[in-house]
Amino acid sequence: MAVVVPRNFRLLDELEKGQKGDATSGVSWGLERGDDIMLTEWNGTIFGPLGTAFDNRIYSLSIVCGPSYPDTPPEVKFNTQINMSCADERTGKLKNAWPMLAKWKRDYTIENVLQQLRNEMSSTANRRLPQPPEGAMYS
Repeated sequence: MAVVVPRNFRLLDELEKGQKGDATSGVSWGLERGDDIMLTEWNGTIFGPLGTAFDNRIYSLSIVCGPSYPDTPPEVKFNTQINMSCADERTGKLKNAWPMLAKWKRDYTIENVLQQLRNEMSSTANRRLPQPPEGAMYS
């Protein structure tokens, strides 16, 4: 029988990994506010992959891990404007139909989401899409 790790222990683990992690994978994450004892509101960063329309850009994301995380996926939204098939063009919010969210598994982490988004940037569907002006943010 598998042991189910409680939400806060799981998120503390993710926080520790984010704080110790290096940016060589092209992604980073951490709490939005250091005093968020419920570990709900997070920031993520994705460094655009080389050889794509996202190259030399840094993308900021907001991540909300609700009370039922990790049983349900986090809400993820780009703060930096982006043109990508899995993000709503008006709000930057990830579409629920994006396979990682649609087929969410408890084992997935914030890091997995960010890494998969970075992989999406390199996909045939997204790699050459024209992008909004650098530094443009959603309101």
